[in-house]
Amino acid sequence: MLHKIISRTLPYFPPKLIWQFSKSYIAGKTTQDAINVSKTLNREKVMVTLDILGEFIKTMSQAAKNRDAYLALIRTIEAAGINANYSVKPTMFGLLIDKKTCFEYMRELTAEAASHGNFVRIDMENSPCVDDSIDIFRRLKQEFPQNIGLAIQAYLKRTLGDLESMLDLRRDDAALNFRLVKGIYVEPAAIAYKNYHEINAHFLKDLEFMFKNDVYAAIATHDTPLIQGALNLIDKYQVPKDNYEFQMLYGVTPKKRRKLLEDGHRMRVYVPFGEQWFGYSTRRLRENPAMVKHIIKALFCKG
Repeated sequence: MLHKIISRTLPYFPPKLIWQFSKSYIAGKTTQDAINVSKTLNREKVMVTLDILGEFIKTMSQAAKNRDAYLALIRTIEAAGINANYSVKPTMFGLLIDKKTCFEYMRELTAEAASHGNFVRIDMENSPCVDDSIDIFRRLKQEFPQNIGLAIQAYLKRTLGDLESMLDLRRDDAALNFRLVKGIYVEPAAIAYKNYHEINAHFLKDLEFMFKNDVYAAIATHDTPLIQGALNLIDKYQVPKDNYEFQMLYGVTPKKRRKLLEDGHRMRVYVPFGEQWFGYSTRRLRENPAMVKHIIKALFCKG
């Protein structure tokens, strides 16, 4: 209860205070910060996916700035030779304001990544955005079959049906590619599973469906039971190591990350950065109040 109370008041805390916690989980505020972190991870044989922070914008001028920032990021990262792809949130490009322009901006980013032989992942946001995000993915998949992927959320009751409905997009020269996450947005019980064990069961059910249907799986979790469950499914279906990867957040459970790498599994780390770090940090803390203990540790247990 104390953690929940603190997490709800975090947006009113001084940003410098929140940064003491956030800097362990965010690469920094600039592209150079992201490059430095990415190079370190690459040296450890870890791939990265880069995310410029910012979402649920208010104006389309912000959307245009975000489009320009991502285009510049892609060109900079490709020139630096970093093993990275790119994660994008549709609301960052105006999904809830101007769907047509949002699609055009996201198409520009995907085309730029594709010109370098690279890949863009559409992050899934809250439930009002799901249908439109899937529509954007469908349209881009048809034009850029090897260069676009989608995140899906196991806690939504609709997810298995969504997976089934997208199988028509499979092509011999370009597999479907989904990042499977539990889901972090607060959703009503009518559309989302709430119980920890129930969510985990559906995560593994979705993952098994992906393996059965030769879908490339980006298994995004830090949860030990889910990691073991995924490993069991990989063994059961003899999934080739180039047909899946594990994904983890920057700064989270590095020991688990290293163990999976040592065992020969592909690993990608989600690296967020940018000036909008404060909103990202406080939202994640509101959604996961247990993380408050890490703030207290960062503030009072240094060294």
